[in-house]
Amino acid sequence: MKIDLPDIEPLLAALTERVAALAEAEGPSRCTLVGIHQGGAWLAQALQQRLGWQDAPGTLDIAFYRDDLTRGGLPDAVRPSRMPLDIDDRIIILVDDILYTGRTIRAALNELFDYGRPAAVRLAVLLERSGRQLPIAADIVAAPIDLAPRQRVKLRGPDPLHLVIEEASP
Repeated sequence: MKIDLPDIEPLLAALTERVAALAEAEGPSRCTLVGIHQGGAWLAQALQQRLGWQDAPGTLDIAFYRDDLTRGGLPDAVRPSRMPLDIDDRIIILVDDILYTGRTIRAALNELFDYGRPAAVRLAVLLERSGRQLPIAADIVAAPIDLAPRQRVKLRGPDPLHLVIEEASP
């Protein structure tokens, strides 16, 4: 199955427009971007710049919150999470690159709530594909993507951001 990947710029423009509309509805001063390492952190940074928001986005490394640690152990690189001082009563716009099974988002929510109690968490993703294993849905999706079962799409970057297709091992 040959997949033509969408161009990153129109995806970023769509994501920015939808995040801006969400922030306007929620009240921009109440909103905080938080990206999931690695691709979501790159996207949160790009969104922050495109939206002109002054505060740097927070970042989450979910390595210690994953449900597959017993299968593969810790990843080679664990980065520190960085959050704003106070997320209580804020609208957190959680940003990730690809929504697939929902397990990454579950782990991110677990870590996020270790930092406080936000008023709400909204999920913004660049791409969404079928195959959900948990009842998790994005509030904002730049575009859906259909892939063969053994294919994965990855965001590479950070400069420039681009998408690639990888074949999963059997």
